[in-house]
Amino acid sequence: MRILIDADGCPVTNIAVSISKSHGLECIIVCDSSHIFNSDYAQVITVDKGADSADMKLVNIALKGDIAVTQDYGLAAMCLARNVLALDQNGRIYDNSNIDALLLSRHTAKKIRRSGGRLKGPPKRTKQQDEDFRVALTKLIEDNINFM
Repeated sequence: MRILIDADGCPVTNIAVSISKSHGLECIIVCDSSHIFNSDYAQVITVDKGADSADMKLVNIALKGDIAVTQDYGLAAMCLARNVLALDQNGRIYDNSNIDALLLSRHTAKKIRRSGGRLKGPPKRTKQQDEDFRVALTKLIEDNINFM
């Protein structure tokens, strides 16, 4: 089991690295060249800028039983197809019961934006969201570590 982080725009990268380290798990941060990450624990893979280049790299290195941290529903869906566990920055676990609805909401939002509509952005991140993520990632690791 490894922790793979889609670090482009991810507000919980440091938390995920810390949890990986405390569980002795390999951690890989994937980002494009517009972001700079340094870690004394995690491996950092930087790819060229490009639409979904970091996402494609992450899904291509992901192995069954890994955990992916991403806020991208499309990447989460690809991870699930590869038997990779996935959760978002707020601790929501992606699974077959919710991914279709999330992809549909992403598609609908994209159609609204293309037609000139505007959508409200997410509210300011809270400490509770960080804690929810911390709890969810820890539980996901502990619930699945013996199955790897």
